Amino acid sequence: MTYNLTEEEENKEIARRYKDLLQGAYQTFTETDKTEIRKAFDVALEAHKNQRRKTGEPYIFHPIAVAKIVAYEIGLDTTSIIAALLHDVVEDTDYTTEDIERLFGENVARIVSGLTKISHLNKDSNASVQAENFRKMLLTLNDDVRVILIKIADRYHNMQTMDAMPYDKQLKISSETLYIYAPLAHRLGLYNIKTELENLGLKYTEPEIYNDIFDRITQSKEEQNKYIETFSNIIRESLDAENFKYIIKGRRKSIYSIRKKMLDQGVTYDEIYDKFAIRIIYESTVKEEKFDAWKIYSIVTDHFRPNPSRLRDWISQPKSTGYESLHITVMGPQGKWVEVQIRSARMDEIAEKGYAAHYRYKNKDEAETGLDDWLNKIKESLENSENSAAIDFVEDFKLNLYAKEIFVFTPNGDLKALPKNATALDFAFAIHTQIGMNCRGAKVNGKLKPISHILNSGDQVEIITAKNQKPNIGWLDFVVTARARTRIKNALKEDQKKIAEEGKEILSRKLRHLKINFDDKIINELVVHFKLKTSLDLFYRVGNGSIDNVLLKEFINQRTNSFVNFFKNKIKRTSKNAPLIDKEEVSVNYDLLVFGKEDERLDYKISPCCNPIPGDKVFGFITINDGIKVHKKDCPNAISLQANYAYRIINAKWIDSSKQEFMAILKVFGEDHVGLVNEITQIISKNMNVNIKGLNISGNNGIFEGKITVIIKNNLQLEKLSESLKKIKGVDSVQRIYKH
Repeated sequence: MTYNLTEEEENKEIARRYKDLLQGAYQTFTETDKTEIRKAFDVALEAHKNQRRKTGEPYIFHPIAVAKIVAYEIGLDTTSIIAALLHDVVEDTDYTTEDIERLFGENVARIVSGLTKISHLNKDSNASVQAENFRKMLLTLNDDVRVILIKIADRYHNMQTMDAMPYDKQLKISSETLYIYAPLAHRLGLYNIKTELENLGLKYTEPEIYNDIFDRITQSKEEQNKYIETFSNIIRESLDAENFKYIIKGRRKSIYSIRKKMLDQGVTYDEIYDKFAIRIIYESTVKEEKFDAWKIYSIVTDHFRPNPSRLRDWISQPKSTGYESLHITVMGPQGKWVEVQIRSARMDEIAEKGYAAHYRYKNKDEAETGLDDWLNKIKESLENSENSAAIDFVEDFKLNLYAKEIFVFTPNGDLKALPKNATALDFAFAIHTQIGMNCRGAKVNGKLKPISHILNSGDQVEIITAKNQKPNIGWLDFVVTARARTRIKNALKEDQKKIAEEGKEILSRKLRHLKINFDDKIINELVVHFKLKTSLDLFYRVGNGSIDNVLLKEFINQRTNSFVNFFKNKIKRTSKNAPLIDKEEVSVNYDLLVFGKEDERLDYKISPCCNPIPGDKVFGFITINDGIKVHKKDCPNAISLQANYAYRIINAKWIDSSKQEFMAILKVFGEDHVGLVNEITQIISKNMNVNIKGLNISGNNGIFEGKITVIIKNNLQLEKLSESLKKIKGVDSVQRIYKH
């Protein structure tokens, strides 16, 4: 979209946007608030007066938009709105943090300073530096959680206005967003923003898939609205009879979550039945709202049969994000399963706004315990983390952001929230560090269990300790909480540190002897080469002699031969058998990979984690020791690679060339009957002209499940084969699976 406003129109638009910011805010402003916000706006307007965004718009549009997200969608206070308006002033103009403190006070200055620190993080695209950037950003949580909330708003607006950016920037920023910002928004209870960040992330990482799902959702919107109306009409009379004040609305499943479900379950869009949920939001008092929720539950289940295994009660025990709601899945009209979410207006507000909404329902003196508990856990996971590999640290931290929760009782009946798959040892560390250190067993519901026992919601756990018990490295194999991992690693590292310090000196000496600089880059390469996790592991192994001169020389030789030669020569297949392909030669067969803007033929290997075949959307990833590895664009590892190693991503696409063949595995499921195997083999060999490499089909009480390994030429052929197999009587589903 071309930006072409005159100066007069531009000034009117700036004034309109500022007025809109004040009128629609979540908070109620005093006259003092309005004066301070206006002062911040004037400072930002003056500071950014000569700056433009890539779209051509005046830069001031961006801080106003960020402040609006902070005010409307996160619902933060006046201090945060002022900080949002000023968030780029210190970074991009002559204003200093001292100027901000003088004009707006210590709190605003601290938040703006935290945001400026994040913006000033090293722009180096090296993976370890990028992960270190994420870690430093997370460290700002120690200062003021509002820094991260405003940073999420900043990223949200940047994602909304990214069309003018080049593709490589779009891919990097959207991958970062999916990798770290969306999980952070989720953990802070900002579910609406989390959903939009995921959708926008998908829009730029997999645009074709995003647009396809978006179009399908748009087409089915009218049908969905009719269904919601039918459902609502059935229960309205009963709700009205009980004098409830309520609204019923539909909430469609997000594009990103539909895509995720398609991948996780190996199904098509049409095979996903719960594409939307119905939400009943009722008016109630804090005292009566729990009783009213179960009353509405009773009304809904009087009309529709519930699925007992799909009841989720987050009213009796809210999530640690503060989320409260009652979720049930019922058999609705036309025999469709429908998720029904029952929540009060207060609960809905907290679900929409996250932690900010809590302040409207709590006294100022009352501690925001949920947020405090979470921030304390963050601080624990950040403590003493400078010695761990940044990427490893960020991955651990990120896993805990999306973790589902279980609730476990202490012997005294107190309740502890833990991530799903937490063990008795995680529980021990959650109670107290020393109890974790000395833990040697547990009684779970009165029965003796090992410390590795995985806990379930509702378990009552008593920890058994022994003074002579000490952590060992095997404990890291089964603990899942950041607190437990940090404490165990710290205990183990005390002994390792001395040996590692000696090892670092030895390694420095040996590399100097081999005429190689001892720096972060070579350390990172060595860690990857020896399949280690941290530099400490590397130094420790050099110190104890398990990595000796012979192994180091092997690494140097391999590094020289594969990594350096790859970048220097970019080995091209230019033999007579492999001439370069013109764009006119590209056809539906797609059986040869080419790389980069010049469609170069380079040596590559297919990555086993997603096993792409011709026709799949792919990208190349330049490894340190193994040349180019080719991944599918929807590979489970794609987002992490693109976020952490953007500088090593290379464009790749399939074109038509030689008659190569590829192996693929199909999983077939359905109702068993006589002659089924014969029908399947005939479809494959006769109709499709495809070779069968392996066939394994087993039946059980009228149901069959099978794996078929076939040799095919490209993705198109595989899709046609799948469609033909689905037409066989009794076949319920056909999906492609991968070797792991």
